[in-house]
Formats: sequence, structure tokens, C-alpha cells
Amino acid sequence: MTDSDSSIKVLLIDDQPTIGEAIRRMLASETDIIFYYCRDPTQAIKQAREVRPTVILQDLVMPDIEGLMLVRFLRAKDAPTHETPLIVLSSKEEPLIKAEAFKLGANDYLVKLPDKMELIARIRYHSAAYINLLKRKKAEERLKEENLRLSAEIEITRRLQQMILPKQTELEQIEGLEIAGFMEPASDVGGDYYDVLHYNGRVKIGIGDVTGHGLESGVVMIMVQTAIRTLMTHNETDMVKFWAALNRTIYDNVERINSDKNLTLALLDYENNCLRLSGQHESVIVVRQAGEVEIVDTIDLGFPVGLEADITDFLGETEIHLNSGDVVVLYTDGITEAENVTGELYGLDRLCQVISQNWEQSAENIKTAAIADVRQHISNHTVFDDITLLVIKQK
Repeated sequence: MTDSDSSIKVLLIDDQPTIGEAIRRMLASETDIIFYYCRDPTQAIKQAREVRPTVILQDLVMPDIEGLMLVRFLRAKDAPTHETPLIVLSSKEEPLIKAEAFKLGANDYLVKLPDKMELIARIRYHSAAYINLLKRKKAEERLKEENLRLSAEIEITRRLQQMILPKQTELEQIEGLEIAGFMEPASDVGGDYYDVLHYNGRVKIGIGDVTGHGLESGVVMIMVQTAIRTLMTHNETDMVKFWAALNRTIYDNVERINSDKNLTLALLDYENNCLRLSGQHESVIVVRQAGEVEIVDTIDLGFPVGLEADITDFLGETEIHLNSGDVVVLYTDGITEAENVTGELYGLDRLCQVISQNWEQSAENIKTAAIADVRQHISNHTVFDDITLLVIKQK
């Protein structure tokens, strides 16, 4: 039955043709009721499967099969009539049989021949309830299918995020720096991005966070990574031209796919113990000798990528000079906004404290200590956003 099929299908199971004809006449004036008659109770299940009735009327006294046994068959879990409303008909009011019929799953009980108006009213009542049940089930099935689709999207996004991360062998090839990265997608995957690109003697480090969650965010993240790599390959070294081309590429693609996604993004170019930082993202943590912490705000260094066609007026750049042992930490808000069971945020201060306490360790150990502390804070609470951390240490 489809949602648009508003007809009421009544199947009568009764071995007496005179009863069948009488009920047919009662229902004949109701244009939305389609009447079906089954004289042989042994064929009831087969006919019900063909007819797909919205209400079944069943006699309790038949020669070939005991009426209550038929009720049991019609109500069997694997029967097509398991949930179809069942009104039993009896020649007289018999409380014990009536009680047993209800116990076996009958929905209603009428003494035959019933009053025409009462019969029609009860048929309409039970049919409406059954049709609503079918609609709810169909809606639940659609929701289940949608959830499966979203789960598949999330899994694809997770795999995309992991596939484009820089390999350890790539990180080890960068002279002068120890680099350790971590990314863990949340249950509802977002679009976190980090990368370390090494091309023609140049090193570019990036970290970003696409708005929203799901496959669209993951696709935008892939676009960003591809655009940055392409611009590096074409030796675009001018900061303003680099950002203008990157932003316009993402802006045009987002427009094409009719999406509202954009992202915060910071890029760091490393050369001669110096990081040139541009782009708007979370603050950059710098830890110097003896664990002294500096915070570099990026709010005036850029603008969300893909939000406007031209962001050149918002671009800025600053330099972070590194001494031996200095640590630079990049992160997304999945860390600082991670909640514990009471709703308390992890926060930037706590992250700075952990980095400061471990600054003498290797980049890998600093990363491990920070992530362990974030996990301890979250405990058993749900993780709502991707957790991304990048630790850079000057050798």
C-alpha cells in the first residue's frame, strides 16, 4: 500500500455465502471501501497476501478450521496479516470465547449480523489506525535509510581525512624541524585539515577547520589541500597572490556545488629557523626556553576562506623566529572546546599548560601528552568535533 492509496480494503473470511452477500450489501454504498470475500478459511492467508487488506472480518464458527485457531494463524509473527486489524464475528455474545479471541490478538468483536452503521464505523476506525501505523513504519524506514546514508558519508569523510594526512616519512625529510600530527574524527565528522608540504626546498604547513559536518565539509577540505599543493607546485611564493588564488578557487567551487561551507585556515612557511604565518585560524602557541608561553593571535592575518570572492584586503603576515628547542603548536577548536561530562570546556589555558610542562620532550611526546590530557578531560563524554593537533619543534 502506498501513502496515496486511501481506499479501505475489507476481507471477510466466512464459509457462509449468505453472510458474505449480506456484508457486501452493507458496504456497497461506501465508495471508498473495497470488499473481498474468502469462503475457504484455509486459503485466508494466501488471499490476504494478494489483497493486502486494511481490515479483516473473520467468522469464529467454520467447519474446516476452528475459529480461534484461524485467529492464531492470522496473528502469527511471520504472517502477512500479523498487524492487520482483525474483527471477529460470532453468532452470539460469548464472554469466554471473546476473551480468548482478544488474547490471541483480535482487535474487535461483533455479533453477526452487526448493525450496518456500527460495522462501517468500526471498519473505518481500525482501518485509519492501521494506515497510520503503516505510514509511521514507512517514515521510520526512510529515517533508517537516511541514517545509513549519513553513516556512509561519515565513514567516507573519515577515510578522506586520513588519506591526505602527511606520512611520517615525509615529515622526517624536513630539515630543522621535528613534526608530530594527530587527527581523530568525531562521531559526527567535521572538516579538520592539517598538512605539511615539502616541495623544491620549500616547506608549507597548514591547519584549517571547515564549517559544519559531513561529506560536504570533507570535500571542501580536499579542495583546499589540492589547491595549496597546486600553488606550491607552480612556485607561487607571493603571499597575497597565493591566498587570493586559493580563496577564489574554493569560493568558486563552493558556489558551484551550492554549498555554504567556508573555513578558517592558517599557513606557515618555514625557512632559516623562521615561520612566516598568515591566515585566520585559532591562535598559535609558541613555547620558548624554560616553558615560557607566547600566544600569536591570527584574527588580523586573514579571513575565512571561501566566504567572499576577494579577501586580499584582510590578509596579513607575521614572523615567528625559532631558537633551538622552541615549540610551536597548532590546533583546531575540537581541542579547546572539548567538553567533559559537566559541560566544562578544555580551554586554551590547559593546552598551554600541558605544552609548557612538556616542552623539553620530543614533538611526538609533546603531542602524546597533550592528547592524553584532552582524553582525560573528555572522559566518557561524547566527542562532538574533530580533534586535531600539530606540534612543531625546532631542532
